[in-house]
Amino acid sequence: MAAQTRPVLALDIGGTKLAVGVVTGDGITFGYRVEPTRREEGPDAIIARLLRMGHEAIEQAGLGPIAAVGISSGGPLDAQRGIILGPLNLPEWTYVPITDIVTVEFGVPAVLENDATAAMLGEFRYGAARNADIALYLTLSTGVGGGAIVHGALHRGAAGNGGEFGHLMVRPGGRRCTCGRLGCLEGYASGTSIAVRAREAVSAAHAPSVLDALETIRAEDVVGAVLVGDEVATDIWNETTAIVGQAVTDLVNLFEPEVIVLGGGVTHAGDLLLDPVLRAVARDAMPPAAAAVRIEFAALGDAVCVVGAAARAFDYVDETQETTNA
Repeated sequence: MAAQTRPVLALDIGGTKLAVGVVTGDGITFGYRVEPTRREEGPDAIIARLLRMGHEAIEQAGLGPIAAVGISSGGPLDAQRGIILGPLNLPEWTYVPITDIVTVEFGVPAVLENDATAAMLGEFRYGAARNADIALYLTLSTGVGGGAIVHGALHRGAAGNGGEFGHLMVRPGGRRCTCGRLGCLEGYASGTSIAVRAREAVSAAHAPSVLDALETIRAEDVVGAVLVGDEVATDIWNETTAIVGQAVTDLVNLFEPEVIVLGGGVTHAGDLLLDPVLRAVARDAMPPAAAAVRIEFAALGDAVCVVGAAARAFDYVDETQETTNA
């Protein structure tokens, strides 16, 4: 990536939150803002808020004009044409021409990337996977997604949506996933699934649980209950970490990466998540891959998709300049 003199704006469209920021060429974020997505409002209202947040971020950053806008969103999407096709965690977002909308609004080119793929690029460029030859990113959030760097290049797949690690089959015939299949990783390891399974367990449990008193149970509530020794929450969490450990082990065997980066809200559980995953990989991954791989949390934290979208925007600016100068 060539040195950049002008920053870019990055917009992250998630199933739970919207995040925006102005990012400089060294990966530093300014004017970072987050708001709940409020999916029930529908795409028009959400996009209007996203654009407003973008303008606020530019003003707060105070870095002058932007060169481009990078957008990250869950898939499936058509990144080449800049169209969101219908993310599983964003109902009604069908064929949304997001880059056209953003280009008109901000008057600069816009580029779209799958959110987990963008996160992989951000960690490769600025974070825990910096300069790795083979690296994977697994996000455990509202949904579960992934991205891959293979021989130093971002892997997108033949149709541009490669890296759907959330739809690895971990329990054939198991829980119904948002994609419609039974037994996907997302159906067990997403924050949404953890919360749903905890509600089901509380209703069915014969033992008392601290979760009983909560009107709404979230994944972070399950983690908190595990920390105080709650039996119901511990059972749910142990199932979750066993399945994540299984999936990560399979990814190690398949790719033999140097590093796997874990991101998303579920990773706020820290060592409660990381330790059992490390044990699973050490026990079950094929040697010598098990000993060679590093498994780490995203160095860019909750801003990883924003920084990753910005990295994609910087690359787009570079590609355009190269074409112009050719």
